[in-house]
Order: sequence, then structure tokens, then C-alpha cells
Amino acid sequence: MAGLAALGLFAAACSTGGTGTRDEGSALTTPAQHGAPTPRSSGAGAASAKTVDPVAVLREDPTISKRIKAELKPCSGAGYPVDTSYGNLTGGTVPDVVINVLTCGDSVGIGTFVYREKNDAYENVFTAEEPAVYATIDRGELVVTQQIYARGDSVTFPSGEDVVTYGWADTKFSERYRVRNDYSRAVGNGDGNADESAAPSEN
Repeated sequence: MAGLAALGLFAAACSTGGTGTRDEGSALTTPAQHGAPTPRSSGAGAASAKTVDPVAVLREDPTISKRIKAELKPCSGAGYPVDTSYGNLTGGTVPDVVINVLTCGDSVGIGTFVYREKNDAYENVFTAEEPAVYATIDRGELVVTQQIYARGDSVTFPSGEDVVTYGWADTKFSERYRVRNDYSRAVGNGDGNADESAAPSEN
């Protein structure tokens, strides 16, 4: 009987499960397009390339405008106005990097850039230097949203937005879908009498 009791305790202990592991991977598509490589901020290898210094990548990219580079400074000592996302967009073995540059004052996007690893460096494969633009990664596709401002719109109340989805094919991003959303003028700042100077400037 003692032996049976011990066997029962051993079986009960073995039945306790753990949390398990998650399988992660990415789908392969096509090679990268040509572009201007920029040095990686981390060492070689897939593991060390999961994060980059986005400010360093942008500063060393000769294709980025002086206007964007001028915005790459800390906001009142609280960090740089840069958002960074990682995900598989181009089918590489290392996550691609999406970098959005914002204004310090009102957090309006002024530029979005996509980088792909190639030969131990990151090359720019997508650039949109426009006012009120912001990009995200959605299920392996690049989604770029740009606010639309009519005359008299304030920063917080644009007239609408364009949402464009890009897919990677033939070594470059190609537009797949475009959605235009017009916002109601009857809510929020519906009178349309906001100070015209408040709208984002392209300069």
C-alpha cells in the first residue's frame, strides 16, 4: 500500500504543466531593392539586429533631407521625437525597421522611413517626408496614414485622412489599397474657424 501511495504522489507531481513556449517566424517574399546602406548600430547577426538606434540610422542616411535631420534632437530633455517598429515586411531574416519622426510640440508625423538589413547594414527602402504622415506594420504589410488638412484646419482637427497599404514585391514596395476617410465637420472643431497657422506646414 505504501508503494502504491508513493506512485500516486509521483504521478500527480508529473501532471503539473508549465507555460510552454511560443513559435515565432516570418514568411519569405522577395529580395530588397537597391538603396543607400546605413550602418547598423548593433553587431552582426540576427539576434543583435532586433533593435537599432533609429536616430543614428537616420543621421547616417544620405537620402534623408536636412529638414528631417534638423528635427532629430531631444524634446526638452525627454528623448528624441522618434517612434520605431520592428517586423517582417520584406522577407529578410532580420526584422525590418519602420521609423517615424514627429514634431516635439504637437507630435505630428513629418517623415516615415523603412529600413531593410543588407550586407551588415540597413538600407532605406521606403521614404515619405510629408506633413502629418505615420506608418505602421499590419500583418506583414506597410500601412501609411496621412492626415488631410483643408484651409483653416487646426492640427487636432484635420479634414480627413488617406490610408495606403503597401506590399513588398519585385524588390520594392507597391501600393495595394488606398482608403480616403473624410471627417465630419459637425463635431469637434466643426465650425472650421481655427487659426490657419495651426495647420501643419510643409516647410
